[in-house]
Amino acid sequence: MANQVVETLIEAGKATAAPPLGPALGPTGVNIGQVVSEINKRTADMKGMQVPVKVVVNVATKEFTIEIGTPPAAALIKKESSVEKGASNPLTEKVGDLLIQQVIKIAKIKEGDLLGKTLKSKVREVIGTCQSMGILVEGMTAQEALRAVAEGRFDEEIRLERTELTEEQKTKMEEERTRLRAELDRRKAEFETKAKAILSEMQGQEARKIRAKMQEVGIPQPLIDELAPEAKAEAGAAGGAKK
Repeated sequence: MANQVVETLIEAGKATAAPPLGPALGPTGVNIGQVVSEINKRTADMKGMQVPVKVVVNVATKEFTIEIGTPPAAALIKKESSVEKGASNPLTEKVGDLLIQQVIKIAKIKEGDLLGKTLKSKVREVIGTCQSMGILVEGMTAQEALRAVAEGRFDEEIRLERTELTEEQKTKMEEERTRLRAELDRRKAEFETKAKAILSEMQGQEARKIRAKMQEVGIPQPLIDELAPEAKAEAGAAGGAKK
């Protein structure tokens, strides 16, 4: 009989016999417990991320093979930099920082999906993704890091495919994360103060004008939506007109 293929997305290290995996494998007669155990073993290092999984079952012999895909580069970058999400405005906000070893690690994990022919070119692709997320590399902006790679500054690390961090590097990374969080909190507080001042000054005016003014002074869109959503701004304008 022909093989049956089951493809799904699971949380790494947490596959179970529950949906979506269990019901899909049930009709094949394969030992679901063995499949689940093997998937969790092979995805243990990617815990916390959604991972594409393909299970190919020989219906006659009940033997199976498992192919583990890789999470998107952006998900790997967030994991390595310990951030929940990228910057809302990557041009002005920097939410995390990676060392070159971590960039190399991601490039190696994603090597089958990246376009570059060499590890160095794949590293450049990963740094390009960092740019769109507001993630620094070795304390540099992505553009600066790309220039550093082009100049050969990290050639030795790339040649040796270094992916491990020393304890000293881990400590420095945690210090940098703390600094970036503090900077983000400070900037958010400044933007909140500006936004609230605009709301007070423009009370009673049309919502679109209030939001446009906030955009004009550079307040991030998520904060505008939080402090002055369309409905709230319109209600405030209507209430001001009645007064």
